[in-house]
Amino acid sequence: MASPLPVHQPTQASRVDETASEILRRPISRLGTSIYVELQKAPLGDLERAIKRCVDVLLSTLALAALCPLFAVIALLIRLNSPGRVIFSQRRNGFNDRRFRILKFRTMTVEEDDASVIQATRGDRRVTRVGAVLRHLSLDELPQLINVLRGEMSLIGPRPHAVAHDEQYSRKVANYAFRYRVKPGITGWAQVNGLRGETPNAETMQQRVNFDLWYIQNWSIWLDLSILARTVIALLAPRNAH
Repeated sequence: MASPLPVHQPTQASRVDETASEILRRPISRLGTSIYVELQKAPLGDLERAIKRCVDVLLSTLALAALCPLFAVIALLIRLNSPGRVIFSQRRNGFNDRRFRILKFRTMTVEEDDASVIQATRGDRRVTRVGAVLRHLSLDELPQLINVLRGEMSLIGPRPHAVAHDEQYSRKVANYAFRYRVKPGITGWAQVNGLRGETPNAETMQQRVNFDLWYIQNWSIWLDLSILARTVIALLAPRNAH
């Protein structure tokens, strides 16, 4: 019986050669005597980022001006319904993993922002009566228009999660950290495709991340406007919000 052919095992030297070959195929630029290699292309170029930012500033400014009366009514209802602050803030990771504080209308009797943040679930007793309505209609997210004006968020992008959840899912979900390559959004491609609300397991989060990464790789201003239009339509028949 013929002996089996030997199986080639890559040596450390061959792996180094493959890595060097891959680097040499990347775009190279020079600055003085230094050489820079582009290991990963930014998903949006300078012009695209400028266009996206202009749209964010214009639309969020118009929305804040138009929604001032609604903000006042919501603030009054929250104060009458339960003691506590009207605006709830929580640490989130944003573009390039930069930390910021997201703003939301308070919908719960607790204000968690530590290593053990518990996601809201359907029928959660921590949610106030007014908070349940705000969550159902996604009105609790409206203060994030201020985050957009500050430049911490975009109207459209991957939804940011609590820092405690980021640390949890980054260990379980493939390519989770790639979501930080663009600014987080008030709404996104995952949300208009039905992935809103609670993420009870890693499989659900993986689906959401897959949609987020598709959005990042296929961004266009027309895609953003389409997501905005679909978000408005979804708000008229809200689902999976609690």
